[in-house]
Amino acid sequence: MNLVEEIGKYCPCNAQEAADQKVMLDYLRKNENCLLRENLIAHFTVSVWTVNKARTKTLMVYHNIYDSWSWIGGHADGEEDLRSVALRELQEETGVKNARLVGGDIFSLEVLTVDGHVKRGQYVPSHLHLNVTYLAEADEEEALSVKADENKGVQWFFNEDALKASTEKWFVENVYKKLIGKYA
Repeated sequence: MNLVEEIGKYCPCNAQEAADQKVMLDYLRKNENCLLRENLIAHFTVSVWTVNKARTKTLMVYHNIYDSWSWIGGHADGEEDLRSVALRELQEETGVKNARLVGGDIFSLEVLTVDGHVKRGQYVPSHLHLNVTYLAEADEEEALSVKADENKGVQWFFNEDALKASTEKWFVENVYKKLIGKYA
């Protein structure tokens, strides 16, 4: 199944997801390079909301650019198989090697604004992330590691504590609470 079909079959859980799904499908159909970050207006990213087996905790990283505890994810960088990107990003950013995607289908959709910032010495202008989120499960006893060029910390949080740990109010109110509400 290609990405247009996968996003098209996703059943939005609220008005935000329904509106964002339309934007994502339209952008996919009209922009050949939307899987590449070289598209400076908008490009696809993936996030992986990672929970323990009991679904009482989530794994977060302290993101260098956003200076906050946040979910795990990265750029598609030309790859249409976003499930693979999600698992690769999870392993790279946290050291978790034995996670599995729960169900394998899209868990959530978001169009996210990204403020201009400096990354690896280069200025990146403000743009949109057309973000596809998957739900993963991991063993909270597995060893964790920091990816120093992207984060300063990796930690399991009880769901409510994860909401308190993040300083990105919009994400907490509009994304993280939604994600926790879908499985808690």
